[in-house]
Amino acid sequence: MRHAGTQELETERLTLRRLLPQDAEMMYRNWASDPAVTRWLRWEPHKNAAETRELLAAWATLYPNPDYYQWAIVEKSSGQVIGSISLYNSLPGEPQQRNEWPCLDLTDGIWEPGYCIGKAWWNKGLTTEALRAVVKFWFTQTNGQFLTCCHAVDNPASGRVMEKAGFVYHHDATYHKFDGTPVACKSYLLTKAAYTGIY
Repeated sequence: MRHAGTQELETERLTLRRLLPQDAEMMYRNWASDPAVTRWLRWEPHKNAAETRELLAAWATLYPNPDYYQWAIVEKSSGQVIGSISLYNSLPGEPQQRNEWPCLDLTDGIWEPGYCIGKAWWNKGLTTEALRAVVKFWFTQTNGQFLTCCHAVDNPASGRVMEKAGFVYHHDATYHKFDGTPVACKSYLLTKAAYTGIY
């Protein structure tokens, strides 16, 4: 598969760029420490900015990899780092994945966007704006043929973001938090063919 790495992207209100260790204070303050933001994510709120900084330092070592995609969501008007959005790969091979996505060629894995944004910036369309930019990047800068996405059943607002970006509900599933806790979720699909017809 042809990859493109984390490149800077720009929308009307946002800049998407690499997250840097010096973003730790804003990341911790604006979303990583907030239980309301992390409630439906796989990870728990950070205990302090040092924990955030350590994570960002680890991520910084991965950016040279062409198949690593992790962006800071920066609000142009304020210069604040208000959230993050990534593309991550669930490797193929698990029978459950093949059963859930029988229509897809899983040779290159299952690539899925993940995103979070600070509570102060909810309900402004910013997450949708960021997701659309990443979707466009994926289908124009790589040769990926599809993206999947999922949200917790109890977090329908995330589903609305996916639908506004062109994703279509596909099936119910279960994902697991990093501590093993199962979460009922809804899975969505956007193929390159469908994307071409939408955008």
